[in-house]
Amino acid sequence: MTTRLPEEIVPDNDQTRARAEHLAKIQALVGNAYPNKFERSRLTGGAEGEDTITSVVGAYRKHEPEVKEGGRPTPEQLEEANARLDGAVVRVSGRLATPPRVMGKAAFVHLSDGKERLQIYVRRQEAVAVSNDSLRPVEEEESGWKLFQLLDHGDFVGVEGKLFVTKTGEMSVHVGTIQFLSKALLPMPDKLHGISDPEIRQRQRYADLIASSLKVKTDEGDDDARHGLSTREVFELRSKLVTAMRRHLDDHGYIEVETPMLSPIASGAAARPFTTHHNALDIDLYLRIAPELYLKRLLVGGFERVYELNRNFRNEGISTRHNPEFTMLEFYTAYKDVNWMMDFCEEMLRHTIQTTTGSTTVRFEGQELDFGHRLERLSMKEAIARHLPPLFKEISEPFHISWLDDDLRVREMIALNDAHVIEEASLRSLMTMKIEHGMDEDEAVEEYLDAGKKIDIDKLWSEVRSSSSRLLGHDKSATPLLIQQLFEEFAEQHLFDPTFITDFPKAISPLSKASPDDPAVAERFELYVAGMEVANGFSELNDPAEQLERFEEQTRQREGGDEEAMQMDEDYVKALAYGMPPAAGIGIGIDRLTMLLTNRRSIRDVILFPHMRPRPTSEAQAEADEEQTSDS
Repeated sequence: MTTRLPEEIVPDNDQTRARAEHLAKIQALVGNAYPNKFERSRLTGGAEGEDTITSVVGAYRKHEPEVKEGGRPTPEQLEEANARLDGAVVRVSGRLATPPRVMGKAAFVHLSDGKERLQIYVRRQEAVAVSNDSLRPVEEEESGWKLFQLLDHGDFVGVEGKLFVTKTGEMSVHVGTIQFLSKALLPMPDKLHGISDPEIRQRQRYADLIASSLKVKTDEGDDDARHGLSTREVFELRSKLVTAMRRHLDDHGYIEVETPMLSPIASGAAARPFTTHHNALDIDLYLRIAPELYLKRLLVGGFERVYELNRNFRNEGISTRHNPEFTMLEFYTAYKDVNWMMDFCEEMLRHTIQTTTGSTTVRFEGQELDFGHRLERLSMKEAIARHLPPLFKEISEPFHISWLDDDLRVREMIALNDAHVIEEASLRSLMTMKIEHGMDEDEAVEEYLDAGKKIDIDKLWSEVRSSSSRLLGHDKSATPLLIQQLFEEFAEQHLFDPTFITDFPKAISPLSKASPDDPAVAERFELYVAGMEVANGFSELNDPAEQLERFEEQTRQREGGDEEAMQMDEDYVKALAYGMPPAAGIGIGIDRLTMLLTNRRSIRDVILFPHMRPRPTSEAQAEADEEQTSDS
């Protein structure tokens, strides 16, 4: 007697009860319904030499006769095709990709291994069921046919039989023996459309992968159709990308290493960590936010080229670009600087993207991203100047890039933008209120747009300038953060084509060397693509005295309330005191790079099991039940 699973796992309805009844009858017929293994044949050299459905299809589908769509092969074509198959006998296994189709004394169904499908053909008088207890044929008349009639869409079976081509021209397995391997107690997702709710796709990735592999129809509005790849293909591409990056670094003399995920200090980046406690040592530890300082300790120890594909953990917000745990590739190279690293990063991305996708050009949200040429390089201030809002050109004294070197002017720019945002918000609020009180929506929008054109920018600018000094003060230490704020507000979202942003303020780059030409500027870059930061690299600071000063400044910022400021790491300073060669380093976001190559806008779509806010079980199950509709 099979234990009934709780209703929050398997709802009690007609479909699930029928599946449970089938399971009980299958157990009576073949014994153990969940055998330990199934031996596959070895004709095609699939995974570990075994015949997978994908390898069988790849090896033998070429023997199917060529016929026009909707047509059937001639008797001569069938005879020739089956002669080429030469009675090959295979043992294959997979999931029932479609509900079984019974046609009198015979039946057809497709098996899937998640990638390809293969049709099996079962004849009432010929198929024999295999006992999972003795692994011998079940001594009961028409045992294979009886077993087949108890199968449901989604069950796993293994079959042995001859390959042949049916009258419709499809290669199939003429089943001699059939072995039951596992029961699907829940109905499969809608075979036509898969799972449309992104929440369920991300929360129940197993169901998403099943739906993606079983789907037989693609709508224009379907998620996979819009992006061009199925869920499985997204993660296969991600795997290929990581493999290609590893191989590129290995071929260039880098050594892959592993550094601690649990650390006594959350160091290596400006981020808020997750905290845990080690009971035996009775100490607090942090999940790493970056492996940087450990990797650079290895440069001190004599490794000249090291890399790590690492999981990082940051206790911060969740968005379409941020997950609490994410994957980074970090690598460090002795005797190189930031300019060499930009060149190498560009070369590496070009090579790995070509290797992974077959092209250096990828489509993202309907536009092309071209990695096949030298990527543009802009200083942070140049990027701000290029993408300033029009209001800075409408004032009587138009913006000049030299303003970004003036502490007070930077504050005035932010104040002007803030004042303009407030004015526009007030007009939008008025427009909404008028619509709510019955004004025609088109008329209200037109009035709003007209009013926006009449905002007196010069008046706002005059008010800002007269009060900026008094209101904002002259705290020059805040200016680098304000420069970064201007960049994030004005430029970042417009950096669609792959672009290196250089010359970051040194004050927001505590692990980077300063530029020899300008001590206020760090030798640092970030690569932006489609408005997202994808990589961050710099010339590594290796002066222990200066690094100590930078840490001390970060400590002051933490004491002032900045929870993301770096913690003091005296052991790292001690490592630098032994001497670290000049070096360049970089971190590349694997998740975001995968988003770009698979045309996904949400990071949750490229992480197999993303973190999401919990929902009440009843609500989650109700939505899952609604999505996973019956095939009956």
